[in-house]
Amino acid sequence: MKKLNQIYCIYILSLIGTILLALFCAYIVLTSCTQSERTISGTIDNTPNIFPDYSEVTIPRNIAPLSFQLKSDDSIDRAVAVIKTTADERHVIASADNRFIIPQRIWRKLIDGASDGLMSVTVDVRINGEWLSYKAFNIHISDDAMDPYIAYRLIEPGYEIWDEMGIYQRNLTNYSQSAIAENTQTKHNCMNCHSFCMQDPSKMLFHYRESYAGTMLLRGDTIEKLNTKTPGTISALVYPSWHPSGRFVAFSVNTTRQAFHTTDPNRIEVYDLASDVVVYDVQRHEIVTDPKLSSGAVFETFPTFAPDGRTLYFCAADSTDMPRRYEDVHYSLCAVAFDPATRTFGTEVDTLYNASLEGGSVSFPRVSPDGRFLMFTLSSYGNFSIWHKDADLYLLDLGSRQIMRLDALNSDDVESYHSWSSNSRWIVFSSRRIDGLYTRPFFAHVAADGTVSKPFLLPQKDPAYYMKLMKSYNIPEFIKDKVRKNSYDFSRKAINDPGVNVALR
Repeated sequence: MKKLNQIYCIYILSLIGTILLALFCAYIVLTSCTQSERTISGTIDNTPNIFPDYSEVTIPRNIAPLSFQLKSDDSIDRAVAVIKTTADERHVIASADNRFIIPQRIWRKLIDGASDGLMSVTVDVRINGEWLSYKAFNIHISDDAMDPYIAYRLIEPGYEIWDEMGIYQRNLTNYSQSAIAENTQTKHNCMNCHSFCMQDPSKMLFHYRESYAGTMLLRGDTIEKLNTKTPGTISALVYPSWHPSGRFVAFSVNTTRQAFHTTDPNRIEVYDLASDVVVYDVQRHEIVTDPKLSSGAVFETFPTFAPDGRTLYFCAADSTDMPRRYEDVHYSLCAVAFDPATRTFGTEVDTLYNASLEGGSVSFPRVSPDGRFLMFTLSSYGNFSIWHKDADLYLLDLGSRQIMRLDALNSDDVESYHSWSSNSRWIVFSSRRIDGLYTRPFFAHVAADGTVSKPFLLPQKDPAYYMKLMKSYNIPEFIKDKVRKNSYDFSRKAINDPGVNVALR
């Protein structure tokens, strides 16, 4: 009964919050006309300092409203935002505590009115009784659609302890978030490494660790639990990448350790004592590999298939004495042919980028669905770059073999995991640029020639949301639609099914 009362109280508080936010949005609309009667007595010769920074970003037409706030300025006692398009669509948004929350209905009008792909935003502020206008900034609108959902894990940023974590999906056209799986139903165990086949929400997998351990594999309406540790592999299956056919999944198998720095700015160090790459056959429940992918003299990890399914990319480094020489480990970007008909690999491994020659190390290779580009993370050493402050994003043109540093995307802090939209025109990536502690998802447009736009933060209804959320977004992945299975479906399978044992062939 006490538990039910707690749930009821949480529900009531949530309902009250929703009502108050709705009333505030109504207030914004009703007061827009009166706010527009102000007289501007001067200008400020710079654009406003806003969060999130949506100035001069490129967005798709199907994105949720970009609500934002003025960064703290005690001298401002009132503020409005004037948003307009060339089609004479113009709206004045009032603020509360310098926050501009844009209603969905008004946002759609603005997007539809921006036929030339341009939206202008002017922020007016009242200081000491006088209204002043900041210099306007633009929001650029692309006709390239973005996949309507992303999936991600929410977890405390340290990765050493947790109580509650989950894998969630977010509708990018609005602010709706729902759970795919939550560990509150499975004894608060770890869950990780969610992955989708070609952004298909009906073909996905993730791992439960510790309690009810196993790999949960979804195909259509069927969930299968797999026991993936075999006598011939060094661990259960870890980092995945689906074959475009859905028949195979490439995985790494890793003996991983974690350490903590006391003075180094890279707070956490994750490294492998050993690692190999294997391919799992979904239909036969079998694992296949090759000495070129499973050598004791080499650390192989982070496999990813090309969109035609004929090439397997991965990261490889000479093995060494770990952890004593952890800073000497430099992973190169490699590729090997794969024949799905025979489940065999090519005779030669091609090193596409020998990062060690330049004092770098490659992680998280991901190929655009059109097969044109491969994006990867480059840091000074190691393969688990999500805590390396020097980690940046790079782009490899697979036709010309030219490598480009993506300065438009990178910051002074960590840029790490990334994934492509199904049309190859958008990427989502993790960055710690806001506070150096929590990873947040950022999006950017990628032109046909590989040029990238200024990234923008995942929009939230309340722009102060990120200041309140004490969890990191981990492994953001685009998906074409909503995952229809829910946390109960997965947890029931994990708890009640002993799982299918896979074999190494």
